[in-house]
Order: sequence, then structure tokens, then C-alpha cells
Amino acid sequence: MDILHLVDKIEDLFNESRALPFTRNIVIDEDKLLDIIDQMRVTVPEEIKKAQQIVTQKDRIIAQAQEEANRIIILAKEKAEQIVEREAIVKSAQNRSQQIVNQAREDANATRRDADNYVIDSLQSMEEEVTRLLSQIRNGIRKIEEDRLRGLIPNNNSRQEELFEEEE
Repeated sequence: MDILHLVDKIEDLFNESRALPFTRNIVIDEDKLLDIIDQMRVTVPEEIKKAQQIVTQKDRIIAQAQEEANRIIILAKEKAEQIVEREAIVKSAQNRSQQIVNQAREDANATRRDADNYVIDSLQSMEEEVTRLLSQIRNGIRKIEEDRLRGLIPNNNSRQEELFEEEE
């Protein structure tokens, strides 16, 4: 039985009782009252036990909730640290990649400059060589023409005429 139900029964018993004239006293059925009191003795400890169990459960649930909250906070902090660390790693990697790209551009420009300088040097050397060869060729032509003019070498035209006459 519920303790409140038993209190209601006592109240009903009180309301059913008879008042003694000229006093504030009442006459109550002793057996009914003792029966309700016995029921209360049985019910009250059960109600108290249930209340104590509820309080114990409440404390246990609160402790578990607090533990869970602490665990969630720790996990959230760890996750935040991981995110911050990951962001730092990504930022560092981006900076490093930018440095690599810049260095590659500088290296490419230096290589291009070196290649251009090499080509220019090679072409200048070739130009000098061609100029030297051209000079030798011109000197050779001039020498042959001088020798021809002095009569040391027959004229090409006369030699060609001789070859033509022989063929006929």
C-alpha cells in the first residue's frame, strides 16, 4: 500500500469519529486506528527503502553522467588538439610546398639563364669559327684569283672548253 493512501485512511477515520461534548477530544475506533498504524509500519519502511534506492540511483546516475560528461570533455579537447595539430601540419605543408615551388621557379630561371648563356657562348664561338673559316675561304679564293691573274693557274673557262671539245 501507498503511504499517502494510509494517511487518507487516518483522515477518513478522524472524520468518522465522534466528538466528546465540551472538549476538543474525539472517540476513534481503536482497532481501525491500530490496523492503519500496523499497515504504516509495514509500508513506511518499504517507502523509505524505495526512496533511499531512488536517491542512490539518482546519485549513481548523476555520477555516471558526470563521468560521461568528463569523458566527452576530454575527448572533445583531444579532438580539438588533433584538429589544431592537423591544421598546423597542413599550414606547414602548404608553406613548405610554396617554398619548394618558389625554389623550383628560381632553379628553372637559373637553368634557363645558364642554358641561354651556354647557347650564346656556343653561337658566339661558332660565329668566330665561321668567321675564321670564311676568312680562310676568302683568302683562298683571293689567292687563286691572284695566281690565275699571274697566269699560274689556267682559267676555268678555258679548261671547261678543253673538256667540252674532248667529249665531242
